[in-house]
Amino acid sequence: MGTMEGQRVLLTGAAGGMGQILAKKLADAGARLALLDVNAEALDCLVKEMGSTAVAVPADISTTDGCHIAVSAVWNAMEGVDCLINLAGISSFCCFEEEEPAHIEKLMQVNLLAPMMLSHALLPEMLKRKRGRIVNVGSVFGTMGFAWFTSYSTSKFGLRGFSQALRRELRDTGVTVSYIAPRAIRTPINNHAVMQMGEATGMNMDEPEDVAEKIFKAIVAEKKETYIGFPESFFARLNAVLPNMVDGALAEQNAIAKPFAKKAPEQELDHE
Repeated sequence: MGTMEGQRVLLTGAAGGMGQILAKKLADAGARLALLDVNAEALDCLVKEMGSTAVAVPADISTTDGCHIAVSAVWNAMEGVDCLINLAGISSFCCFEEEEPAHIEKLMQVNLLAPMMLSHALLPEMLKRKRGRIVNVGSVFGTMGFAWFTSYSTSKFGLRGFSQALRRELRDTGVTVSYIAPRAIRTPINNHAVMQMGEATGMNMDEPEDVAEKIFKAIVAEKKETYIGFPESFFARLNAVLPNMVDGALAEQNAIAKPFAKKAPEQELDHE
């Protein structure tokens, strides 16, 4: 069991619906926080509320240059990172053939490439100290691909694969890698069309406070993999061995969801 007392933590997506809750839990546990988000105004309000335990890192990690700028700012503020938490993410609910290529590119950058770039930049110093944590917050959609969330599912599949491979690569180095997969959460990442679809299909959605608490506990316990929510966590694992069975189980739900995906408005993708 680990501890967050005195740990220098970089949390991405900190100004989002779940990010703010998790940031406060980490601060209450004694962590020193570098809070990263593209929303500079919301980030500034959060840091003022939290006081001296946190510093703001306004940065756009949807570009490689933005990731480099973020890392430089964090180094200037804390001279290193003991724990990187890749929480920031964007979603997209639509028919794949109607999705804008620019949306696909941005989604892959934020959800997959940014966690890889930030990990790549911070890992050498962690290895030198022979300790550190990388925590990637994915989704059950990263184990079980969902229709109408094709790009989002793809990015989270990639994040899970990155987490698994890097964890095995770093075995016995003192640096741990965790992957945490919640199910749907009631945050602004889910727009009106998603909420309507969720109601029509009976989709389970968790409150951000409950999910943040489970994420926090998984981080402290340094768990390798954590799936949040039943029965979704069960179906995610079943999908790994019996995907054809899951295809059939989801067929009716996919048919109900399709009209909502077809009429989903073009959205500015919200951070988790």
